[in-house]
Amino acid sequence: MPAFWDASALVPLCVLGQANRAIRRAFDAHAPVIWWAAAVEARSALERMRFERTITEAAYWNSRQRLDQLIGSCREIQPTDAVRDLACAELERYRLRASDALQLAAAFVWCKQNPRGRLFVSIDNRLSMAARQIGFQVPEF
Repeated sequence: MPAFWDASALVPLCVLGQANRAIRRAFDAHAPVIWWAAAVEARSALERMRFERTITEAAYWNSRQRLDQLIGSCREIQPTDAVRDLACAELERYRLRASDALQLAAAFVWCKQNPRGRLFVSIDNRLSMAARQIGFQVPEF
């Protein structure tokens, strides 16, 4: 069964030693659906790690390669008026950053605005809380 993956949950899958077993099991069990800009957000996280030297140059390039492969295996939700409008509405209800509102809106579009029984995978606490309030199942990691 597919699951919507927030960019925050994709990054640990790409950087060796950062993903716990639960995230790996979730990825193996649930085909990833992502927001159109998730690749940019995940890449931004890798670039920050590189510039802050929290990963080596070799680890950065290996992580980039894994990210490219991972993104290539995902179904992407494209930017549409519906995603934009839902994201704006979510900003009124939840304390979210714009990028998180867009990811949550994309997930809502993916499930045709019926999140019951649908999995939303994120390690961002604020986004996870909003996804739960909307009705998604959000695993704890």
